Amino acid sequence: MSNENIFREIDEELRSDRMRAMWRRFAPFVIGGAIAIVVLVAANEGWSWYTKSQSSQASQELYAALDTAGRGDLAAAQTQLDQLAADGSGGYPVLAEFRKAALLAEQGDVQGAVAAYDALANSQSNMRLRELALLLAGNLLVDGGTLAEVEARLGTLATDDSAMRRVARELLGLAQYKAGDFAAAEASFQAVLDDPLATSSLRNRMAYYMAQMLSEGTVSATSEAEAAPAEDQAAEPVAE
Repeated sequence: MSNENIFREIDEELRSDRMRAMWRRFAPFVIGGAIAIVVLVAANEGWSWYTKSQSSQASQELYAALDTAGRGDLAAAQTQLDQLAADGSGGYPVLAEFRKAALLAEQGDVQGAVAAYDALANSQSNMRLRELALLLAGNLLVDGGTLAEVEARLGTLATDDSAMRRVARELLGLAQYKAGDFAAAEASFQAVLDDPLATSSLRNRMAYYMAQMLSEGTVSATSEAEAAPAEDQAAEPVAE
């Protein structure tokens, strides 16, 4: 093996390590919005189905499975969710399928979880649930898949008319960074910075990514200078 190939492999490994460190640090914030959507959907739909239904059996089964998973008994929770997905009424089977996919990820079966989310995305008539399934699949693939796999799930969510564009663009940017496509990663992060609906915490994360890339020499100082004012503007208090 030539020295050039050795240095290239070392560089790729170091970049992968940095990527994993960045992702572990910011993953809770990135997927926080997606989790909030799941909670809101579960609460709203659960209450609606509960009030319209003659029986609360499905509701009780779902929350029992969630409690079981919360106690760490994932195998038992999986069994309960399988039963609910097969026999539940209303929209509870869909919620059970989402939680089953999450359990697979928690058990380390990333490919199984991605396949479950893909199946949900392909079967959902509700556009928001379909987008959520794609987002959660793409999130898992940032660290456990290829750039092409992430783009296949998030490409349609990163458009200007998508409500989930900011999270989708951040995930795409991280996947592009990991793949070594730094120009694309910079463009994705900058698109989030330029989004007028981006929160200050989200802008701060983008600025951190850009600063990290600047320190590595993978983006220009001009790009970092453009990102800084966006961060400063987001941090300014809004006049009452």
